[in-house]
Amino acid sequence: MADASPTVSKPSPVRMADAIRVLAMDGVEKAKSGHPGMPMGMADVATVLFSRFLKFEAGRPDWADRDRFILSAGHGSMLIYALLHLTGYKAATRDELANFRQWGSRTAGHPEFGHMPGVEVTTGPLGQGLATSVGFAMAERHLAAKYGDGLVDHRTWVVAGDGCLMEGVSQEAIALAGRLKLSKLTVLWDDNEITIDGKVSLSDTTNQAARFKAAGWAVKAIDGHDHKAIAAALRWATRQDKPTLIACKTRIGKGAATMEGSHKTHGAALGAAEIAATRQALGWTHEPFDLPEDIARAWKSVGRRGAKHRKAWEARLAASGQATDFTRAMKGDLPADAFDKLEAAMAELVTTQPAQATRQSSGAALDQLFAAIPELIGGSADLTGSNNTYVKDTPIFDAPDYAGRYVNYGIREFGMAAAMNGLALHGGVIPYGGTFMVFSDYSRPAIRLGALMGVRAIHVLTHDSIGLGEDGPTHQPVEHLAALRAIPNLNVFRPADTMEAMECWQIALQSKTTPSALALSRQKTPAVRTAAARENLSSRGAYEIKAASGDARVTLFGTGTELALALKAAETLEAEGVPTRVVSVPCFELFDQQDAAYQASVLGRGTVRIAVEAAIRQGWDRFIGEDGGFVGMTGFGASAPAEVLYEKFGVTAEAVVAAAKTRL
Repeated sequence: MADASPTVSKPSPVRMADAIRVLAMDGVEKAKSGHPGMPMGMADVATVLFSRFLKFEAGRPDWADRDRFILSAGHGSMLIYALLHLTGYKAATRDELANFRQWGSRTAGHPEFGHMPGVEVTTGPLGQGLATSVGFAMAERHLAAKYGDGLVDHRTWVVAGDGCLMEGVSQEAIALAGRLKLSKLTVLWDDNEITIDGKVSLSDTTNQAARFKAAGWAVKAIDGHDHKAIAAALRWATRQDKPTLIACKTRIGKGAATMEGSHKTHGAALGAAEIAATRQALGWTHEPFDLPEDIARAWKSVGRRGAKHRKAWEARLAASGQATDFTRAMKGDLPADAFDKLEAAMAELVTTQPAQATRQSSGAALDQLFAAIPELIGGSADLTGSNNTYVKDTPIFDAPDYAGRYVNYGIREFGMAAAMNGLALHGGVIPYGGTFMVFSDYSRPAIRLGALMGVRAIHVLTHDSIGLGEDGPTHQPVEHLAALRAIPNLNVFRPADTMEAMECWQIALQSKTTPSALALSRQKTPAVRTAAARENLSSRGAYEIKAASGDARVTLFGTGTELALALKAAETLEAEGVPTRVVSVPCFELFDQQDAAYQASVLGRGTVRIAVEAAIRQGWDRFIGEDGGFVGMTGFGASAPAEVLYEKFGVTAEAVVAAAKTRL
């Protein structure tokens, strides 16, 4: 009979935390770039969270009812990479840690969604992880109300630093979460009193605990290196009926031989001498990225701990009558009949030809879509009546019943856009939110991050030009179309009438990995699509809406409310014997995805090319060339009725005709 296996002692939690510290400093040292201080300082908190509280399974990173862990302080990315490696995520290999911040590695400088399983959201721009976490917590509460706690019952845990709390978006986020009483949301604040420049007190003396309390959060302060205190605080958080902040007093670079507590550990490698001394102080004799057997075994056990919870959940899902619908929604698939009512309404437009603002057209599209796609969750930054984002009789998303599908985001454009990213990333819901287009400047960082991550979030941006009129240049976007079009992987739609608005909504909802921005008018515009089409023409990005009477000499391009001006100008030119074609351009980005032959057929090379848009020219040379004509804005707007502004700024059909004639 073989001898029994020798008993292997279980390492202490502090020793398990030391593994995080060593991996963090080794990864940053090898890359000669990175931020070792935060991972070393928060290693104790992370160890207690992952080993005793976080509901997850390393082998099933996509399990729908897992807890979400969000590293808002994304500069400390080696914290999450070390945790994923230690707990057994297959993708988080030793080689990946050793290739930290290198070309082709999954261990990017800041955590990126889609690169490494276990990274729930791209973080790094400080404050956005915290703000996005509000959307995760909202999605959990909504889906729990919809499907029951048996299928949806998990928490969102966030590690945030002083920088996250200094960024203005943090106030928008915590105020919204407090108002909504998102009790499954816990923020673990790395209260180390250090920023890159030195002590936090150099630039800030905010009482963060008081700030969170004022916003409706429960707050507790602890020693972030005392494992018993950490566990007690995490347990306390799970019993609260409001979101929770745990202020974890830590020492940045904890464990470093001579640099513990120094701001120098924040954003630079410790150096070979300091690392050698730290290894000696910790009693760590293994080579970089190698682990003692007992520590490796203990951490792998942590990664398997959630298997029993996952299996029990799968049994509940299988027994549920909602299993098919839940699975479809979490995959992001639309219902089979999602567009039946919308397409029927579009067929009627050929006859009714409504003349209305495209913000109203967008609202009409939502009227047909909202009931057909139950995953849609809308909202507005306190501009519901102006944005046309509310569908009649929709219940409001609010405590204590989170089944509602409309969110009162308040005047928090950045926070709203970030929460929308979180809602989309969580899965099971499709968010849209409205504001004035000029305020897309406020939400732009979150729109950009959503494009980087590839989420389906739909930004309804109304009052899209000087056509909003009397509110004046502070509210009149002129450069915003160009600014939004500059963001990669963002579809910017500017529909010309109700038909195009409905087509653009359909495309936006079908785009699983691309966010959308809908630029919509305040002022009325006539119907321009007066004939039935066999396909969604807006899906081509640009298409010929009016052919020339003969061999075209002029091609006119237009978007939104200005397409009607291009069509009127074409009538004049045709009447004067100049064959003129007109192209509608609802989406630059989709046009760029068409094949070269189609693009050539639309651009009309060899003709005089003129574009008209009540915005700046930037971006239009793609269509008209350097020598093409552009009728639009060259500066800011003014306060006056829309029709006066268009005349005074020369955005008219007559100006389009004149621009064409000078080039013939």
